[in-house]
Formats: sequence, structure tokens, C-alpha cells
Amino acid sequence: MGGTAQKHRGNRYGRSEEARQSVLEAADDLLVEVGYARLTIEGIAERAGVAKQTIYRWWPSKNDILMDAFVQDAAEALIPSDTGDLRHDLRTHARDVAAFLTASDAGAVFRALTAQAQHDPALAARLQAEHLGKQRGYDRLPFERALTRGDLDPDLDIDLAVDQIMGPIYYRVLVTGRPVTQEFTDTLVDAVLSRS
Repeated sequence: MGGTAQKHRGNRYGRSEEARQSVLEAADDLLVEVGYARLTIEGIAERAGVAKQTIYRWWPSKNDILMDAFVQDAAEALIPSDTGDLRHDLRTHARDVAAFLTASDAGAVFRALTAQAQHDPALAARLQAEHLGKQRGYDRLPFERALTRGDLDPDLDIDLAVDQIMGPIYYRVLVTGRPVTQEFTDTLVDAVLSRS
């Protein structure tokens, strides 16, 4: 984990990493079950089967636990595939991002963290540093690969293209709550590629 998260050292029983993973999974699960406001360190500790002091030794707050859980989940789920077909790779990536944000426990964590970040500048900075910046790089990958292959106009504004695909997805997830269907994400990709 990056940012302010501490490096977790094994204890004399060699179970530190197992306990850490249990805490991260418990935080994800409980957030979905009880919501952000009712999520507590005590509840996470009980669900994870660890002492509350163990959690506080590694994380100062529930936001820190949720952030570490989210960053780990996103790193595992949101790297786009590379089939050599830009349209296919962009469509698949947009669908995957939409499903991750709307249907996974990690997506619920992201929505909660984003809401809290509106009132917590430190959390907002950490979300930007540990996820949003990195995710932006992942979102650019299909375009960069296509440029390398010579399949794309080198004058294309990749950042604008990423905004035009990903922006409406995040807008629906975080603002309107409207469904983010496969047809919707495919249409976004097709609209961008029709202009490139």
C-alpha cells in the first residue's frame, strides 16, 4: 500500500498479513452491510477476529482502513486488457470500471470515500494520490498502446478522450445514480473513436 500506510511486519506467529487481509475484507463487507455512518473500528475488529488495538496499530481511522482496502481492490480489478484491438479494449475497460464502481463492495467503498472526501481535505488528497492519479494512467493505457502500434492519430488528445469516456461513468455513479449499462459505456467509446 502506498501513501501514509505503514509497512505491516509479521508478528512472532507469522500471522500479521493474514490479520491485515481479514481487516480489509471485514471493512469492505461491513460498509456494504451497515453503511459508512454505522461502520466502526470495533465492528471491523469483531468481524475480522482481531483485537481493536491491532487495528489502531496499523490504521488511525476507519477511512484509512477503507482507503487501503479500496486501493488494493482497484489495483487488482481496473487494469485494462491488451488484445491489440483499441475498440474492444476500451469497451471492456469501460464496462469493467462501471461494474466495479456500481456492483462491487469496493465500489461502495469508493462512493463512501468520495462522499467523505468532500469534507476531509486529507482524505481527498490521499484519494487523488493513491487511486485517482494511478487510475488515470490505467485509463490512458489502451490509447497509448494503440499509438505505439500506429493505430491512432498521434494528435489525439488522450486526456480529453479519457474524460469523454470515463467522466460520464463517474457522473452517473456519483451524481445522478442512473444505471451505467453496457450499451451506455459502448456508446461512449464509439462516440470517442468516431472522432479520432
